[in-house]
Amino acid sequence: MVPMRELVRGLLKDVNVPVIASGGIMDGKDIAEVLALGAAAAQLGTAFLPCPESGAPPAYKQALLAARTDTTVITRAYSGRPARGLRNGFIGAAKEDWILPFRQQNDLTRPMRNEAGKQGKPDYISLWAGRGVTRAREMPAAKLVETLVAEIGGR
Repeated sequence: MVPMRELVRGLLKDVNVPVIASGGIMDGKDIAEVLALGAAAAQLGTAFLPCPESGAPPAYKQALLAARTDTTVITRAYSGRPARGLRNGFIGAAKEDWILPFRQQNDLTRPMRNEAGKQGKPDYISLWAGRGVTRAREMPAAKLVETLVAEIGGR
């Protein structure tokens, strides 16, 4: 697991194509920083999850907005593939030797995740989130884009 900024710097030395930075980018300052490193663009994920336009269940959005410290972990518990998410009850109870390979694990946990989303039970939802989760903000996507541009300095 290579930190994103280190990965961008390394890629820029080794490839001759545009590099898009992704991972832990939450605000305009982060965007300006990766562009200054030489990235052609920045991709934000977690920053947009709390937006009303996001299809994430309300319990997921609430968990993101409630994060006060970085409690993200890399887990295979939900899908069988490594992914970063907020630690919750299901991840905490998962034992590595119980986890099936990707596709089987993902198919096995899908009904639980879907029902947990409907019931508002974040301990059983895959709460995917980047390391910058503590800086998540709730606002419409258009307003978030406006805010990001203002934070960058109107680039």
